[in-house]
Amino acid sequence: METATTIPQKTHKQTFPVTGMTCAACASSVETILQYTDGVHAVSVNFATNTVQVEWDERLTPEGINAALQDVGYGIIISEKAVSETVQEEQAKKYQEVKARTIGAGLLTLPVFVIGMFFMDWEAGRWISMALSIPVLFYFGRHFYVNAWKQARHRKANMDTLVALSTGIAFLFSAFNTFFPEFWHAQGIHPHVYYEAATVIVVFISFGKMLEERAKSQTGTALKKLIGLQPKTLTLIQNGQTQEIKIEEVQLGDRILIKPGEKIPVDGIVEAGSSYIDESMISGEPVPVEKKAGDKVFAGTINQKGSLEILAEKVGAATLLSQIIQRVQEAQGSKAPVQKLVDKIAGIFVPVVIGIALVTFSVWMLLGGENAFSHALLAAVSVLVIACPCALGLATPTAIMVGVGKGAENQILIRDAESLELGHKVNAIILDKTGTITAGKPTVVSLQWSVDSDQSSLRLPAAAGTSLERSNLSIENTSPPSGGCGVEILLSLESKSEHPLAEAVVKFLKEKGIQSVELESFESITARGVKGKFEGKTYFVGNAKLLRENGISIPTELESEAKSWSEKAQTVIWFADEENALAILGIQDQIKPSSKLAIEKLQNTGVEVFMLTGDNQQTAKSVADEVGIDHFKAEVMPSDKSDFVKSLQDKDKVVAMVGDGINDSEAMAQADVSIAMGHGSDIAMDVAKITLITSDLEKIPQAFRLSHLTVNGVKQNLFWAFIYNVIGIPIAAGVLYPINGFLLDPMIAGAAMAFSSVSVVMNSLRLKNLKI
Repeated sequence: METATTIPQKTHKQTFPVTGMTCAACASSVETILQYTDGVHAVSVNFATNTVQVEWDERLTPEGINAALQDVGYGIIISEKAVSETVQEEQAKKYQEVKARTIGAGLLTLPVFVIGMFFMDWEAGRWISMALSIPVLFYFGRHFYVNAWKQARHRKANMDTLVALSTGIAFLFSAFNTFFPEFWHAQGIHPHVYYEAATVIVVFISFGKMLEERAKSQTGTALKKLIGLQPKTLTLIQNGQTQEIKIEEVQLGDRILIKPGEKIPVDGIVEAGSSYIDESMISGEPVPVEKKAGDKVFAGTINQKGSLEILAEKVGAATLLSQIIQRVQEAQGSKAPVQKLVDKIAGIFVPVVIGIALVTFSVWMLLGGENAFSHALLAAVSVLVIACPCALGLATPTAIMVGVGKGAENQILIRDAESLELGHKVNAIILDKTGTITAGKPTVVSLQWSVDSDQSSLRLPAAAGTSLERSNLSIENTSPPSGGCGVEILLSLESKSEHPLAEAVVKFLKEKGIQSVELESFESITARGVKGKFEGKTYFVGNAKLLRENGISIPTELESEAKSWSEKAQTVIWFADEENALAILGIQDQIKPSSKLAIEKLQNTGVEVFMLTGDNQQTAKSVADEVGIDHFKAEVMPSDKSDFVKSLQDKDKVVAMVGDGINDSEAMAQADVSIAMGHGSDIAMDVAKITLITSDLEKIPQAFRLSHLTVNGVKQNLFWAFIYNVIGIPIAAGVLYPINGFLLDPMIAGAAMAFSSVSVVMNSLRLKNLKI
């Protein structure tokens, strides 16, 4: 009877930071190596975050996984720290290393360049150049050779291969000419050296790598800030006593005291007390939400002025905040950048160039006559030098750098080259409502006094109704009521109120020059409003429920107006005395003046516009109708926004997400292009790859236009770089020699290579003068 081999059932799953990966090919190698390692069940490498997720059984240990990778030049970091923290440390360390290498190589290359360009026949200059080139190539630039060797071992080639070959051969050829110039003199040829070509290539390419590492080292700041939203300690209530404990020690069902101004440490239910909580992290709405016994609260949200006692329902990784952090990590990680166009081209270009150089050498050896070897060597070196990747390597970064600079001039900050490349392909854009389409600040937009009231001292102009007309709110100096001015009493009551909307009323009245009066008494009524006495008479400010409970008469015209305002997504506040409602105020988050025009421009270019908001359906519809958006969703959670982005991507849409809050960060990380409004939260701006300094939506069509111009510039650069190679390589190989006896000197090949680089840079600089 045959016994089936059983795999140990107990498995471990963990994510580790990976060291030694420099390109997508490396990521593929790491994955392949681990897939064939005994004991590994599943493996997934993420090049974007330099991490690998491994599922393994008891036959293996993390040390064993590391050993398997070290055999081929990679490794994992086994640390007790959080993976994100370790990755950030490694990225910051890598950036500092690349920066130091680039600066070191640049300082030593400068004199080599000057000697090579202006003192080429100076005998001592050759020896000085060689001495300076050795550390540039083999110390500061050693990673190019190491990476090229790794690629060769896996039978692959990339940009590092071409850099290593061209610089290595140029150096060896130059070193030979420095030590044995008489070899060429005997052939009647003047020996040239190409130290400056080799070193300048290393500096240029290193500079590009430095910019890339800088961007990668900054990607983790958003997660750091999200994690920072969770307090490190909390106040536990046990047997009537309070004690401070670490967040890690809290258990389900624990009773926790939340003091004014503190962050909520866990998801839970309010057991006692009442307060207002800033939940903008979840909903994106700027107005804090009232919480009383039985209401849910969430980790990371901020308590305002009251004290609360809550029961812990979800702790640690189960809280909503932890889930947002996890999903942001997953979304950022799932977008491993595709290999750049240049790397793909280099994969074909490099072997072709090497093949041409070998064929050139062979043909010359066979047909070159008595000077066959010297001509063969010169021609082969000329092919490799003229095909040097400088122009190819500069084609993308120079255009991107100019594009980024052009964006900054126009209040568009671009952090990520990939977003700049993708922007012109966007065909679906999602806009958050609050702070993106609207200003994100509740403002008094409507005011109506009762017709029968003699309290009138502040009115709207006649026929007010649109948002523009509402902005013309003004004071009318009518005779003040007996016993004091109603507006001053309203200001006095709202000044003492803790309700977030009261701030909007106070700001509005103070801007109109209203002065408050001294109240005889004041009382806050939970979930209703406030009341106070002035000269023996009681006044109320709050919702309609407050008036009805106190038997206050509501005039028909005010009730009708309040209903109309509610339909227009305004929050209505009532002002009344002991007997009658005196006035109503409408408060609204106003739409930015530029929003409608920007949305129209996007729609005219074929971009579908969607609006997602945590606000209610009525408000969402009102805003969508006013700015001309047909597709919108209301009352959405952060995860709903992210899921909506995914659903559009599943339909092959290139999706841009525009937001300003923590609640948008998850969807922004998931989107192909993420855009933050400049006044928004630091976390939104850290997740976003593009930030609009002015918070003006009209900058979005400009950003997409800039993307179009930049990508065109990259394509033009690549075209010229290749045309140059198509013409230059055959000439370097000696195709003209049988016709007119012309054989390209490697020095002229070096000059042609330099000219191709200059032409690419000049074409990129043209972008500066184009209008977006």
